[in-house]
Formats: sequence, C-alpha cells, structure tokens
Amino acid sequence: MSKSKLIQANEKISKSVTDGFKKISETVVEGYEKIENSVVEGYTKIEDKFVERYLAKDGETVEEAKKRLKEEQK
Repeated sequence: MSKSKLIQANEKISKSVTDGFKKISETVVEGYEKIENSVVEGYTKIEDKFVERYLAKDGETVEEAKKRLKEEQK
C-alpha cells in the first residue's frame, strides 16, 4: 500500500510540473509571437513608405508599385 501512495504522489508531482511547464511555455511563445508581429508590422510600414516615396510612379499605389517591381525582377 505504501507503494501505491508513492506512485500517487509521484503522479501528482509529475502533473504539477507538466502543467507548470505548459503555462510557462505558452507564455513564452505568446510573448515571442507578439514581438515577432510587431517587428514584421514595423518592417512592412517602413517598406511601404520607402516604396511610396522612392519607387512608386506618379498615380501608382504602393501595392501596384510592389507588384510592378516584383515583375521587373523576373
């Protein structure tokens, strides 16, 4: 019977550790995703402004300029 108590205690500890790890892992991944999204959004804004200011022709939208530039690269 003492073995089963040890096994139960071990399982309880194991579950607590696993649950704690999952919570920490989810928090870290969530934080990383927020940082990643912020960086990508910031880069996209800078890229759009650059294309708009220096590469777009008169009357051409940023999307049209990007599409034109992509086709010119082929």
